[in-house]
Amino acid sequence: MLKILFMMLMMTPLTFLSGYFWLNQVFLVVLFFLFMLSMSFNYTVLNISGILGCDLLSYILILLSIWICLLMILASSSLYNSNFYSGFFCFTVLFLLFSLFMAFSSLNFFIFYLFFEISLIPTLILILGWGYQPERLQAGVYLLFYTLLASLPMLIAVFYLYSYFDSLIFSFLSCPIDSFVLFFCVNMVFFVKMPMYFIHLWLPKAHVEAPVSGSMILAGIMLKLGGYGLLRLMKLFSGVLSSLSFYFVGISILGGVLISLMCLRQTDMKSLIAYSSVAHMGLVLGGIMTFFYWGFCGSLMMMVAHGLSSSGLFCLANISYERIYSRSLFLNKGLINLMPVMTLWWFLFSACNMAAPPSLNLAGEIMLINSLVSWSWLNMFGLALMSFLSACYSLYLFSYSQHGKFYSGLLSFNLGSYREYLLLFLHWWPLNFFVLKGDLLSLFI
Repeated sequence: MLKILFMMLMMTPLTFLSGYFWLNQVFLVVLFFLFMLSMSFNYTVLNISGILGCDLLSYILILLSIWICLLMILASSSLYNSNFYSGFFCFTVLFLLFSLFMAFSSLNFFIFYLFFEISLIPTLILILGWGYQPERLQAGVYLLFYTLLASLPMLIAVFYLYSYFDSLIFSFLSCPIDSFVLFFCVNMVFFVKMPMYFIHLWLPKAHVEAPVSGSMILAGIMLKLGGYGLLRLMKLFSGVLSSLSFYFVGISILGGVLISLMCLRQTDMKSLIAYSSVAHMGLVLGGIMTFFYWGFCGSLMMMVAHGLSSSGLFCLANISYERIYSRSLFLNKGLINLMPVMTLWWFLFSACNMAAPPSLNLAGEIMLINSLVSWSWLNMFGLALMSFLSACYSLYLFSYSQHGKFYSGLLSFNLGSYREYLLLFLHWWPLNFFVLKGDLLSLFI
C-alpha cells in the first residue's frame, strides 16, 4: 500500500510543470494497472502496511477513484488549451486522489474520518476555482456546511468509541452497541454524503455550479464515501437497525419516487442528472438498511455502476455545453442533426442510467430489488414506480436533447474529437463489461 502512496507523492512535481499536463494522466493509468496487479481478489484485508490495508470493498472503490481521476484530466482539456491554471488543477486532482486513497484504505476509524474531511477541501477548490457561475460560492458553502455540521458529532463519537473499545481499528469495532444517539452521531454524515432524501439539497447546487471535473468526482466518488462508511460500520449498529431500518427504507424509497418525479420537470441537463443521482443513491441506502447480504452486495454494485454512468452523463452534458454555452434543454435540441455519432453515446448512457441490460446498473438494481422486496413486499409499489420513472426521465433527457429543431443561433459546430469519444468509451466499456465478472462484487463480506 505504501509503495502506491509513494508513487502518488512522486507525481506531485509533475503537476506544476505546465507542459506535462497529459503526462499526469499517463502516470495515473500506470498507477491504476499497478494497483490492480498488486491486489488479490479476496475478502480478507491484504497488503497491510502502516495503518493501511485493503479488502475487496476498499480495493474496488480505490480502483474507481483512480479511474475517475484520470478521466477528469481527459475531460478538462479546455483548461490546458486556455492555460487556465492547468498545473494547479492537476495538483488538486492528485491531492483529491491521495485523500480518497487514504480514506478507502485506512484501517483506523480516526484516520478514515480525517481523510474523509480532507477530501472536502480539493472538491471545494474545484468548485470555487473552475466553476462557471458566481453562484458557485453559495454551492461551495452549502457543500461545506452540510458536511461539517453533520461530521462534528461523528468526531465526538470517534472519541467515545475509543474509550469503549480501547481501539479504533475497524476489525475491533464489531461488538454491537444499542445506542440511538451514537448511531445518529456516527452515521449522520454518511447520510448527508450519500445523500439521503431530506438532506440532499446541497448536491444539485454543487453539481450545477461545478466544472465537469467537479461533477465527475462528486457523482463518481464523493457520494460513494457515504456508502462505504455505512457498509464499513453497519455491524456496530445491527441491534439499533432492527427498530430504525423501517424509517430509513421508507424515506429512501419514497424520496426516490419524489426525486424521480422532480427529474421529469427539470430544464437544466446537469440538474436532471444530479437529481437522478439522489434517486439511485436512495436505492443504495435502502439496500444497506435491509441488512441483507444481497442488499450489501447490490449496493456496492450499484455504487460502482452509478459512479461510471453518472460521470459519463456529466461528460456528455459538458460536451454539449462547450458548443452551445448553455445547459438548458430548450437550447440543447436537435443535436442528432449536428452530432449524430454523439447521439449514440447519449443513447447508450441514457440506457445505462435506466438500468437496461447488459449494464452493471441492471445487476445492482436486481440485487437491491430482491433484498428490498424480501424485507417487505410493500416495497414493490415504490420500486415499480422508481424503475418506471427512471426510464421516463432517462428517455426524456435523451429525446428532448437529440430530437426537434436545433438552436438557430449556432454559427459553427464541432462534431467531436478523438479525446471526447475516448473519454466516453472509457466510461462505457467497464460499465458494461464488468458485469461479466460481477461475482467479484459479492465477495467482500
